[in-house]
Amino acid sequence: LTGGTTIHFEENPAKENAKAYESNETKKPNIYTPLKEIKADFLEKNQGCYSTSTPHSRSESRNQSSKEKQSQPLAKNDGDSPNGFHKTWTLLLVLLISVPLLYVLWIGIRGGTSSSRDAEILQEFRARMKKLEDTYQSQDPRLWRRAHVFLEKRLNASRAHLEPAILLLTAGRDAETALSCLSNELADAFASSQNATTIRINGVDKAVLDSDTVKLEVDTELSAGFSEGKKVAVVHRFESLPAGSTLIFYKYCDHENAAFKDVALLLTVLLDEQSLRKSFTFQEVEEKVRDFLQAKFTGPDVPSSYNGMDTDKLSGLWSRISHLVLPVWPEKGLPLEGCT
Repeated sequence: LTGGTTIHFEENPAKENAKAYESNETKKPNIYTPLKEIKADFLEKNQGCYSTSTPHSRSESRNQSSKEKQSQPLAKNDGDSPNGFHKTWTLLLVLLISVPLLYVLWIGIRGGTSSSRDAEILQEFRARMKKLEDTYQSQDPRLWRRAHVFLEKRLNASRAHLEPAILLLTAGRDAETALSCLSNELADAFASSQNATTIRINGVDKAVLDSDTVKLEVDTELSAGFSEGKKVAVVHRFESLPAGSTLIFYKYCDHENAAFKDVALLLTVLLDEQSLRKSFTFQEVEEKVRDFLQAKFTGPDVPSSYNGMDTDKLSGLWSRISHLVLPVWPEKGLPLEGCT
């Protein structure tokens, strides 16, 4: 300071700018401060809420917590419900698959057993038939072929039998012994192959009896025998039975309603003529037997009654017993009486 003169020093422009910058920095708002204040205020309010909450509110809170815990097992059960549903359906599906499979296996085992048994029966029957053919060498080869096939069909236990097998053998007087012996042995071959026995009925023994009595006797013998497991009946001298009594064979020889369907009946008819010519066809032999029975059962000498035989009834009977009619010719070497 000289002579009262005031001297002003001019500041450096760079320093002024620096101060201005510092001034601006100081005035710039701090963004973290409000956030801290907001956080503190929020915590303070929450603390106040907890501290000012009533016992009732706290109780409700505990109840709510308890309900949530109790709901957890329920939720678990709800989760298990679909699993139980799936398990039930899985079990049903297994049953639906396993039951038919077990049934098929059972049928297969049973069928295998039946097939094995059928094979044994057929083998035994064929062996017996071969022996008969070798013994009765005078017979028509067609007799063996047709009788064999006809009877063999009834030996298959696995097949459903809708009607019995009815075989009628016939012969002239010169072949009476062969007719009796051959019919017995055919019946025995059929029965023994099935471990069964034969029912035997002789019409000559019943010829003089009352028709109704004979009908009852024949019915009883056939019904009892077949019910006991016998598989075949041979009725010798069918033509000698009283005419009315033969109507009982409607019951046992019917095509649809026979009393026993898995059996065989062999009937024999001895014709009045001395012999059957070998030149006769099987159809001609069948017609001969039909005409002979018609004369025997419906002729003028046959007593008539309301329940006896007549032409219509005989026609119905014939249709039932004439499934297969075969002629028997004489055989050399057979005993004069009876069979070996």
